[in-house]
Amino acid sequence: QVQLVESGGGLVAAGGSLRLSCAASERTVSSYRMGWFRQAPGKEREFAAAIRWSGGSTYYADSVKDRFTISRDRFKNTVYLQMNSLRPEDTAVYYCAAGRLGGDYTHYAAYDYWGQGTQVTVSS
Repeated sequence: QVQLVESGGGLVAAGGSLRLSCAASERTVSSYRMGWFRQAPGKEREFAAAIRWSGGSTYYADSVKDRFTISRDRFKNTVYLQMNSLRPEDTAVYYCAAGRLGGDYTHYAAYDYWGQGTQVTVSS
């Protein structure tokens, strides 16, 4: 059982930056794909970014491309989401997820394990 713990959310003004962290409990995630999803009130959970733990290939939703950067630290078993140029529409609960390779990496069903979520609020 993989446990994921997110941190780093908070309140920031539009144009500001935040860095989210996701610590994984087991080294088995080295064979996984890690993703960040977000869910705003009244909306469905949506894909933001993903990274293959082995090799480091990254993938982004169009809405965050060129503003967000996903990365991982293999020694710390931690995945990061650096968020720059934040906008009010980025306000959501952000979730870290881990899933075995294969499937649609943009769909939440492709991920087996989820963190508890961390709130990000961007004020205008």
